[in-house]
Amino acid sequence: EYSCEYGSLKFYALCGVGGILSCGLTHTAVVPLDLVKCRMQVDPQKYKSIFNGFSVTVKEDGVRGLAKGWAPTFIGYSMQGLCKFGFYEVFKILYGNMLGEENAYLWRTSLYLAASASAEFFADIALAPMEAAKVRIQTQPGYANTLRQAVPKMFGEEGIWAFYKGVAPLWMR
Repeated sequence: EYSCEYGSLKFYALCGVGGILSCGLTHTAVVPLDLVKCRMQVDPQKYKSIFNGFSVTVKEDGVRGLAKGWAPTFIGYSMQGLCKFGFYEVFKILYGNMLGEENAYLWRTSLYLAASASAEFFADIALAPMEAAKVRIQTQPGYANTLRQAVPKMFGEEGIWAFYKGVAPLWMR
Protein backbone atom coordinates (compact mmCIF):
# COMPACT_ATOMS: atom_id res chain seq x y z
CA GLU A 1 0.00 0.00 0.00
CA TYR A 2 2.87 2.41 0.76
CA SER A 3 5.96 2.97 -1.39
CA CYS A 4 8.22 2.39 1.61
CA GLU A 5 8.34 2.10 5.37
CA TYR A 6 8.33 5.38 7.31
CA GLY A 7 11.82 6.03 8.69
CA SER A 8 13.53 3.46 6.47
CA LEU A 9 16.62 4.21 4.38
CA LYS A 10 14.43 4.16 1.29
CA PHE A 11 12.14 6.71 2.94
CA TYR A 12 15.07 9.06 3.64
CA ALA A 13 16.43 8.53 0.12
CA LEU A 14 13.06 9.39 -1.42
CA CYS A 15 12.84 12.53 0.73
CA GLY A 16 16.34 13.46 -0.44
CA VAL A 17 15.44 12.91 -4.10
CA GLY A 18 12.36 15.06 -3.57
CA GLY A 19 14.63 17.77 -2.21
CA ILE A 20 16.99 17.50 -5.18
CA LEU A 21 14.11 17.82 -7.61
CA SER A 22 12.31 20.62 -5.82
CA CYS A 23 15.34 22.74 -4.95
CA GLY A 24 17.87 21.95 -7.67
CA LEU A 25 15.50 22.20 -10.61
CA THR A 26 13.58 25.26 -9.41
CA HIS A 27 16.66 27.30 -8.53
CA THR A 28 18.29 26.37 -11.84
CA ALA A 29 15.18 27.44 -13.72
CA VAL A 30 15.46 30.97 -12.32
CA VAL A 31 19.22 31.39 -12.89
CA PRO A 32 18.70 34.25 -15.39
CA LEU A 33 16.69 36.21 -12.84
CA ASP A 34 19.18 35.43 -10.06
CA LEU A 35 22.08 36.45 -12.31
CA VAL A 36 20.53 39.86 -13.03
CA LYS A 37 19.60 40.34 -9.35
CA CYS A 38 23.18 39.61 -8.23
CA ARG A 39 24.61 41.94 -10.86
CA MET A 40 22.21 44.71 -9.82
CA GLN A 41 23.43 44.33 -6.23
CA VAL A 42 27.10 44.45 -7.24
CA ASP A 43 26.93 47.14 -9.97
CA PRO A 44 23.72 49.21 -9.67
CA GLN A 45 25.08 51.89 -12.02
CA LYS A 46 25.37 49.40 -14.87
CA TYR A 47 22.34 47.21 -14.08
CA LYS A 48 19.66 49.78 -13.25
CA SER A 49 16.59 47.52 -13.26
CA ILE A 50 15.59 43.93 -13.94
CA PHE A 51 14.69 44.65 -17.57
CA ASN A 52 17.81 46.76 -18.12
CA GLY A 53 19.88 44.00 -16.51
CA PHE A 54 18.52 41.40 -18.91
CA SER A 55 19.15 43.73 -21.85
CA VAL A 56 22.74 44.55 -20.83
CA THR A 57 23.54 40.88 -20.20
CA VAL A 58 22.17 39.76 -23.57
CA LYS A 59 24.00 42.57 -25.39
CA GLU A 60 27.34 41.73 -23.73
CA ASP A 61 27.16 37.94 -23.43
CA GLY A 62 24.36 36.84 -25.74
CA VAL A 63 21.38 34.79 -24.64
CA ARG A 64 23.74 32.08 -23.33
CA GLY A 65 25.10 34.65 -20.89
CA LEU A 66 21.83 34.46 -18.98
CA ALA A 67 22.71 30.88 -18.00
CA LYS A 68 26.01 31.84 -16.36
CA GLY A 69 26.28 30.02 -13.06
CA TRP A 70 23.75 27.31 -13.85
CA ALA A 71 26.06 24.40 -12.90
CA PRO A 72 26.96 25.53 -9.36
CA THR A 73 23.33 26.55 -8.87
CA PHE A 74 22.06 23.12 -9.87
CA ILE A 75 24.67 21.21 -7.86
CA GLY A 76 24.54 23.48 -4.80
CA TYR A 77 20.79 23.69 -4.50
CA SER A 78 20.40 19.98 -5.25
CA MET A 79 22.74 19.26 -2.32
CA GLN A 80 20.88 21.74 -0.15
CA GLY A 81 17.54 20.14 -1.06
CA LEU A 82 18.88 16.65 -0.42
CA CYS A 83 20.04 17.68 3.05
CA LYS A 84 17.07 19.89 3.86
CA PHE A 85 14.38 17.36 2.97
CA GLY A 86 16.28 14.24 4.01
CA PHE A 87 17.71 15.52 7.30
CA TYR A 88 14.42 17.15 8.27
CA GLU A 89 12.85 13.71 8.40
CA VAL A 90 15.87 12.24 10.20
CA PHE A 91 15.79 14.93 12.89
CA LYS A 92 12.00 14.85 13.19
CA ILE A 93 12.10 11.14 13.97
CA LEU A 94 15.21 11.44 16.17
CA TYR A 95 13.81 14.30 18.26
CA GLY A 96 10.37 12.68 18.37
CA ASN A 97 11.90 9.48 19.75
CA MET A 98 13.85 11.50 22.33
CA LEU A 99 10.67 13.23 23.53
CA GLY A 100 8.46 10.16 23.49
CA GLU A 101 5.24 9.73 21.53
CA GLU A 102 2.96 11.85 23.74
CA ASN A 103 5.37 14.78 24.14
CA ALA A 104 6.28 14.66 20.47
CA TYR A 105 2.60 15.15 19.69
CA LEU A 106 2.06 17.85 22.31
CA TRP A 107 5.21 19.75 21.26
CA ARG A 108 4.97 18.95 17.54
CA THR A 109 5.33 22.55 16.34
CA SER A 110 8.52 23.02 18.35
CA LEU A 111 9.71 19.60 17.25
CA TYR A 112 9.17 20.49 13.57
CA LEU A 113 10.95 23.82 14.01
CA ALA A 114 13.91 22.16 15.73
CA ALA A 115 14.11 19.47 13.04
CA SER A 116 13.90 22.09 10.31
CA ALA A 117 16.62 24.28 11.86
CA SER A 118 18.89 21.27 12.35
CA ALA A 119 18.42 20.17 8.75
CA GLU A 120 19.01 23.69 7.44
CA PHE A 121 22.29 23.89 9.39
CA PHE A 122 23.70 21.01 7.35
CA ALA A 123 21.92 21.99 4.13
CA ASP A 124 23.65 25.39 4.15
CA ILE A 125 27.05 23.77 4.66
CA ALA A 126 26.32 21.67 1.57
CA LEU A 127 25.18 24.73 -0.42
CA ALA A 128 27.90 27.22 0.54
CA PRO A 129 30.74 26.06 -1.77
CA MET A 130 28.62 26.11 -4.90
CA GLU A 131 26.91 29.38 -3.94
CA ALA A 132 30.35 30.98 -3.53
CA ALA A 133 31.43 29.76 -6.97
CA LYS A 134 28.14 30.88 -8.53
CA VAL A 135 28.45 34.40 -7.17
CA ARG A 136 32.03 34.72 -8.45
CA ILE A 137 31.01 33.49 -11.91
CA GLN A 138 28.00 35.78 -12.09
CA THR A 139 29.37 38.99 -10.59
CA GLN A 140 33.11 39.18 -11.31
CA PRO A 141 33.61 39.71 -15.05
CA GLY A 142 36.61 37.78 -16.34
CA TYR A 143 37.06 35.77 -13.14
CA ALA A 144 35.68 32.50 -14.49
CA ASN A 145 32.99 31.44 -16.90
CA THR A 146 32.41 27.90 -15.67
CA LEU A 147 32.44 25.91 -12.47
CA ARG A 148 35.52 24.02 -13.70
CA GLN A 149 37.38 27.32 -14.00
CA ALA A 150 36.08 28.89 -10.76
CA VAL A 151 36.74 26.12 -8.23
CA PRO A 152 40.50 25.63 -8.75
CA LYS A 153 41.02 29.38 -9.01
CA MET A 154 39.15 30.06 -5.77
CA PHE A 155 41.00 27.26 -3.97
CA GLY A 156 44.36 28.43 -5.30
CA GLU A 157 43.78 32.02 -4.21
CA GLU A 158 42.11 31.53 -0.83
CA GLY A 159 42.14 27.86 0.07
CA ILE A 160 39.12 26.01 1.42
CA TRP A 161 37.86 29.12 3.25
CA ALA A 162 36.84 30.65 -0.11
CA PHE A 163 33.98 28.18 -0.24
CA TYR A 164 32.63 28.71 3.28
CA LYS A 165 32.83 32.48 3.85
CA GLY A 166 29.13 32.70 3.09
CA VAL A 167 27.91 29.94 5.40
CA ALA A 168 27.27 32.23 8.39
CA PRO A 169 25.07 34.59 6.34
CA LEU A 170 23.20 31.55 5.02
CA TRP A 171 22.55 30.47 8.61
CA MET A 172 21.40 33.97 9.53
CA ARG A 173 18.94 33.89 6.63
